[in-house]
Amino acid sequence: MYRSIFNIVSGTSAWVLGALWLLPLIYAFWAAFHPAEYATRFALDAPLTLEHFYTAWEQAPFPRYMLNTLLITGLILGFQLVLCTLAGYALARIQFTGRGIVFALILLQLMVMPEILIVENYQTLADLNMLDTHLGVGLPYLASAFGIFLLRQTFKTVPQELEDAALIEGCSRLQLIWKVYVPLAKPTYLAYSLVSVSYHWNNFLWPLVVTNTENSRPLTVGLAIFGAPESGVEWPVICAGTLIAVGPLLALFLIFQRQFVQSFMHTGIK
Repeated sequence: MYRSIFNIVSGTSAWVLGALWLLPLIYAFWAAFHPAEYATRFALDAPLTLEHFYTAWEQAPFPRYMLNTLLITGLILGFQLVLCTLAGYALARIQFTGRGIVFALILLQLMVMPEILIVENYQTLADLNMLDTHLGVGLPYLASAFGIFLLRQTFKTVPQELEDAALIEGCSRLQLIWKVYVPLAKPTYLAYSLVSVSYHWNNFLWPLVVTNTENSRPLTVGLAIFGAPESGVEWPVICAGTLIAVGPLLALFLIFQRQFVQSFMHTGIK
């Protein structure tokens, strides 16, 4: 009986929290697709319009912002996958002095918030003359402690016999990683890629600090400038710009939601 009551309460709470989470997004859709006079007035007979999307697209260089975001997230993800794969394999399979200490330091890095290092990172980029560049935005994130930890744990589950067989067949270390470990860790790569892309697509503070022009400014910073009160943009237009910014991520999630959930269940991420 108590278990049934607990399940009912848990299910109801989940639905309520889900509805509360969706309310801002639902309102953004409503305001963006209806005339301004209906932004705060819900009427079933309200006409639909795409005018706010045209206005937002003309008032801000969203194509450039989106291209910058794609370049930055792609650059970061590419480096992370390579570096985390090599580091994860080394920590999982190669015996070397101080391996435990190195792994402990990597775990320690997980406790350090990136915002703490903003000043030092900014000074470093200034010395390297890399401010307001795509590489400068992505440089502090090219290696990920979480990615190394995740791939190390995945690689440790691969049977040692498979590695021994590949080495007997004449595979080098890089061939071994590419032909044995990477294929077996595809769900982990997918789960981590989704987390990384989502985080860096929505990252705001560091790009705000390190970018000065539209040449490298991502969507989050561009949208904040576009929606600033001093710009005088109407609220429905801001909602339309917000949907333009989050639209690609929403589309990817809706298309790959099954793979998204399965990959997280497979890797054991909670």
